[in-house]
Amino acid sequence: MKKEQNKGTGANTKSEVDMLFDKYAESHQNHTNETIHWVCVPLIVFSLLGLVWAIPFPHLEFLGRYNGYVNWASFLIAFSVYYYYRLSPVMSYLMLLLIFGMSILIVQLEKVEAAGGPALWLVCLVIFVLAWIGQFIGHKIEGKKPSFLEDVKFLLIGPIWLLHFICKKVGLRY
Repeated sequence: MKKEQNKGTGANTKSEVDMLFDKYAESHQNHTNETIHWVCVPLIVFSLLGLVWAIPFPHLEFLGRYNGYVNWASFLIAFSVYYYYRLSPVMSYLMLLLIFGMSILIVQLEKVEAAGGPALWLVCLVIFVLAWIGQFIGHKIEGKKPSFLEDVKFLLIGPIWLLHFICKKVGLRY
């Protein structure tokens, strides 16, 4: 865990990621709201990834045989993993693994769509809307507004806030 030296006093202060976790936790004290977050936050990440993935991406000649492997979600993934890396390399690696797993599920949904099933974007939109409804119900129960209404970066903090509990449980320093 990164610690920063407090100039002049020599005292350790919390890392930026821990300060963000503390701030995020202020509106996530109710057990029911926390439980809802454990379900809805991963669903929101998955569905948002799927929605962006479903946006048609142009065929670019220079990609050659790799056309189809790069899409708009690639940029979303790169941006978010970079942001997480700046906060905590361990969290960025864990999120990258989770995103990889979600990507596998999205590819499976694309195969279902190709076989005549529902469109990827539609499945992800339904999940996205239902998960956000769950989030707002959780915050209604909590009695506090969602953190991202104060600062949009908390939309990115939610997923790693959940991961930090897992890290603590297994003794992984982040």
